[in-house]
Amino acid sequence: MSMAPAFLILNGKKASEPTIRDAVTQLRDEGINLQVRVTWEFGDCHRFIKEAIAARCSTLIVGGGDGSLNEAVNSLMQFSADQRPPLAVLPLGTANDFATSVGIPQEPEAALRLALTATAHPIDLACVNQQHYFINMATGGFGTRITTETPEKLKSALGGASYILHGLLRMDRLKPDSCTITSEQWQWQGDALVIAVGNGRIAGGGQRLCPTALINDQQLALTIITAQEVLPSLLHALTRDDENPNIINQRASEFTLTSEHTMTFNLDGEPYSGTRFHFNVLGEAIRFRLPSPCTLLG
Repeated sequence: MSMAPAFLILNGKKASEPTIRDAVTQLRDEGINLQVRVTWEFGDCHRFIKEAIAARCSTLIVGGGDGSLNEAVNSLMQFSADQRPPLAVLPLGTANDFATSVGIPQEPEAALRLALTATAHPIDLACVNQQHYFINMATGGFGTRITTETPEKLKSALGGASYILHGLLRMDRLKPDSCTITSEQWQWQGDALVIAVGNGRIAGGGQRLCPTALINDQQLALTIITAQEVLPSLLHALTRDDENPNIINQRASEFTLTSEHTMTFNLDGEPYSGTRFHFNVLGEAIRFRLPSPCTLLG
């Protein structure tokens, strides 16, 4: 009996790492049908996903960081729900925020074994302006400027901590965004230092921006850090669970943010700019292979 193949779509920057090669070889030696495809430029991921779907793959594994996972999610959403294979991740990025938050092992062989054997749970996705999807979080404000400007060499050397260090070095850029956020139940208007829209909980290299978010509750968690917060108290506030009057938390299945000036949101590592952002949640949009237990499942 032939076994449906699993596809590993591997970021080209990581293709030569011995631990990944050894893990793939070990699994193949055990009889697992694991196909590997290596991306070199934008568009490769979608082409390989089309191939995987045509082959009726058992699991689609993304080998990369949050940005690679985002590209795969946006590609999958171009196919009908019954065509989308279960998704999994081999975390190979700088921060790996989504993989970390759901408990995916960092070690390649362990992550691949989980991807091949774990239960595929239906999870939500978030959508912006009916055309851009994200699985983990959208962040706007000072934090977005920092994550998009952090040098690659610094990220390679320090990983997620590089975002915090670069932020401390760029306090001259600390200025709020004036905006209005509206849902059916509530409205907020003011100056925001950081805005986080979470399907997942952490972003920016491990910062718990939406600590109560769940990936299967058909809700988005919204955190607004107002302009009354300043560094370093901002960094301290993100590590505490007690109430802070300058941090606003809301939940909604959809809401709209408008601003008179152009703002940029970081969607799982991918920048997206505009003056109007409509956020909505898509319940049980994809299936994702997750460890058990997983704290992000309600």
